[in-house]
Amino acid sequence: MALDSKPLPIVMSAEDAVPIRFVQSVEALNEESRQWADIHNFHGRPGEYLIVPARGNSIAQVLVGATAPPDAALARGLSARLPGGLYRLELEPEAAAEAALAFLLGAYVFDRYKAWPDRKPVRLVAPPGMDVAETARIVAACALAREMVDTPAADMGPLQIETIAREIAESAGAAVTVTEGEALLEANFPAVHAVGRAAAPHRAPRLIEIGWKLDQTDLPLVALVGKGVVFDTGGLDLKPAAGMRNMKKDMGGAAHALALGRLVMQADLSVRLAVIVAAVENAVSGDAFRPGDILNSRKGLTIEIGNTDAEGRLILADALTRAGEHSPDLTLDFATLTGAARIALGPELPPLYTDDEALAADLLAAGRAVGDPLWRMPLWPGYRAALDTEIADIKNDASAWAQAGSVTAALFLQRFAPASGAWAHMDIFAWNPRARPGFPEGGEAQAIRACYAVLKARYGG
Repeated sequence: MALDSKPLPIVMSAEDAVPIRFVQSVEALNEESRQWADIHNFHGRPGEYLIVPARGNSIAQVLVGATAPPDAALARGLSARLPGGLYRLELEPEAAAEAALAFLLGAYVFDRYKAWPDRKPVRLVAPPGMDVAETARIVAACALAREMVDTPAADMGPLQIETIAREIAESAGAAVTVTEGEALLEANFPAVHAVGRAAAPHRAPRLIEIGWKLDQTDLPLVALVGKGVVFDTGGLDLKPAAGMRNMKKDMGGAAHALALGRLVMQADLSVRLAVIVAAVENAVSGDAFRPGDILNSRKGLTIEIGNTDAEGRLILADALTRAGEHSPDLTLDFATLTGAARIALGPELPPLYTDDEALAADLLAAGRAVGDPLWRMPLWPGYRAALDTEIADIKNDASAWAQAGSVTAALFLQRFAPASGAWAHMDIFAWNPRARPGFPEGGEAQAIRACYAVLKARYGG
């Protein structure tokens, strides 16, 4: 896939742009617009929108029902609703910049495999004072993650993830190393190898690492770690058809780590950066790892396999251990890890796990500020015993009595997280299960903007 192949639908200035007005009621409208609103049952409630025509078969204005002050996120659905043309936001500068970002995020369309009817594009005039370059970088990062998740596994295997990582590294002048196949055993990534070894040779497992500014040792080091299971059959503990249908998205953590890493490098934040992605296919073959197997890990802990469908935490164990070898000041990991997270919080609200109070506060506040929410869940120590086993150091499927599957998965990862600095784990869904304006069904970027806001606040740029 070509990175950033689509132009951003934004222009710097235009006099003939149609105004988009955010209104709380129809009382502030002129008489003609009020009558039109009344005919079309528009009251100014949040989420309502109305196109007001002008003479000559043109549009006079677009009305958007809003809160007071207007919620910028209401602009996200406009691109999908509006007829082609050029529009401008009638908001105060700061709110207009936030609404423009939401508008552009909502313009995402995955059209790699489907020819969409030609239509006049919907474009937006950049609000005065908006940092267009920064906005473009954020939109492109989210689009990259979404497109990677949307792409079927046949076209988004371990090699394709490696290729994207190489392109990102090359564009930033960063180094990239890839350890593949049997070389994973020689390099001591045994868990990554075990999970991916059943795949076809051309889809061999690999550990991908991007290093940026690593020689500038006066800078703090940030590690971004991503789960890249390009397709998850469940392994020998085979998933049912319904559970397997969307498992092309199980590499969403890798997509998020790469997208955020590129954003950090493009913004030239004052950090050293390590982006570490384990890319595997959890396939079924005669060489697949089995329930009851005991795997070695890079950290030296042995892991008893209770269920081969709990494979993401295994590859993250090696990847997090590798991150710890950099002695990072901050580690963020992203993974489509558990169905239990969806049972707890649904598809739109990813759980956040960390034992660092300052980091938790910063991430939650940033999520609220930029409309990219997270919800903190506990690393509850009482459930650690659910990972105990008589014949290994730890097991990958928690005992049923603990029940809290997302929590116990996070506790498993905590055993392998770097000892230095703060660590946070985000159990993302990376998917919109229902289509709505601005949120097409399919891949979604979650926590990228919140994490970037924290990194930018801490490390400048």
